[in-house]
Amino acid sequence: MDAKVAKTKGEWHFKPAYQLLQALDRGEVSSVELVDYFRGRVEAHNPALNAIVDQDFLSARAQAEAADAARARGESWGKLHGLPMTIKDAIEVAGMKAVGGAPAFADHRPARHATSVQRIVNEGAIIYGKTNVPFLSGDLQTYNEVYGTTNNPWDVSCGPGGSSGGAAAALASGMSPLELGSDIGGSIRTPAHLCGVFGHKPSFGIVPKRGHIPPEPGVLSEGDLSVIGPLGLSAQDLALLLGIVAGPNEMEGTGYGLTLPRPRATSPKGLRVACWFEDPFCEIDTESVALFANAAKALEKDGAEVDWQARPDFTLEEITECYLTLLHANVAARMPDKVKARWEALKAEGDPADKSHAMLQARGGTLSYGDWMMWNEKREQFRAKWADFFTRFDAVLAPVLMRPAFCHDHTSNWHERKLTVNGKERPYMDVLIWAGPAVLCYLPASVAPVGVTSDGLPVGIQIIGPYLEDYTTIAVAGMIEQALGGFIPPKGF
Repeated sequence: MDAKVAKTKGEWHFKPAYQLLQALDRGEVSSVELVDYFRGRVEAHNPALNAIVDQDFLSARAQAEAADAARARGESWGKLHGLPMTIKDAIEVAGMKAVGGAPAFADHRPARHATSVQRIVNEGAIIYGKTNVPFLSGDLQTYNEVYGTTNNPWDVSCGPGGSSGGAAAALASGMSPLELGSDIGGSIRTPAHLCGVFGHKPSFGIVPKRGHIPPEPGVLSEGDLSVIGPLGLSAQDLALLLGIVAGPNEMEGTGYGLTLPRPRATSPKGLRVACWFEDPFCEIDTESVALFANAAKALEKDGAEVDWQARPDFTLEEITECYLTLLHANVAARMPDKVKARWEALKAEGDPADKSHAMLQARGGTLSYGDWMMWNEKREQFRAKWADFFTRFDAVLAPVLMRPAFCHDHTSNWHERKLTVNGKERPYMDVLIWAGPAVLCYLPASVAPVGVTSDGLPVGIQIIGPYLEDYTTIAVAGMIEQALGGFIPPKGF
């Protein structure tokens, strides 16, 4: 690292991407200096966290030199001109490994970028690293046989969440200023919550998924439920990156475009929010609930209309059953026949009234197409109820999951894992419950940090909004950021 970078050490990490871009435009820092700076951060902190699993700083520095030269000539590469950043390992970056946490893809180096990544590169970003994921992005803990385990910067005995766990850990530790992740079961929102950063699960279908693993490399079809979206250190970063990656894919773009509505409110005055902080179906950590309430009261103090009792016209239990059934149907497409046979046997022997996680997995994983259509109609009924609810409210504030960060637990059978909430043991797979309503119904959902528990662990709040009104949930995240102060760095970083 050159002397100039060493001299400016401490000035650039934990600055949101939009502020780094402003500094680049003002000439306060060069792209080369930022690449070298973040390389120093990675060398200092990644050994303890294992968040960034493939790096190419040599190529990144060459691109940074070209970016600086272009800027000196008065040229602009786009909205991210010369900004160094990282990408979730599950999303393909040409020439870099895209393993997806799977040993079968350990040597996979794609020849082309994922569609979303290409859009980022087209706007001038410089990608220097890939961030760790669980096996096929299929867990809310981040570990795999290829790269090992990623730790949470707030407490290395805990995980950073998953599947975009490496992404959130890299942001929270100041090793990256901006990230692109993906979400089907909370995989953007849970790591954002557990690491104290911002994240956004877009409305379904607005960001192309070509180049995401799973499915296997080269597959062009895009499955149900999952999305690709941004993580960052501010709500403004979420809006910036979403505006770049959102839009129809190559074939669809010949016939139509995407114009997302402006936010329903840009300040708390005139904002209508409902608070869904507690539910008998899935108890929430009491300290987290207090932090949620504090955030809602801050919005209320600043002029928002806050309803503490309003709910959509369904129960959390009802929508969870539909979500998990369709989620397991989606995941089952990649499962071996012997697993499906085991599910068939469990389903045949089980009580029809049994709605345990194991039974919902067995039923969802063995759905016929006709049964899938029936559950899809139930989904559409839930979507209609959400739409009606959002005629009266602009957003819902809710938990991301039932507790802050928890210790690593790599027990292979998820049904044997347990989590403690308020001194009570709960099934591990309950981590999916609060992620489900937005995923099932294709809704946008943002996460903003709202504080830290007495144990020193961050808590994020989920902001769910109307379909395609992504900028409303991001705007509410920005209001909470303004009211409460936003991202807080973990100690030691």
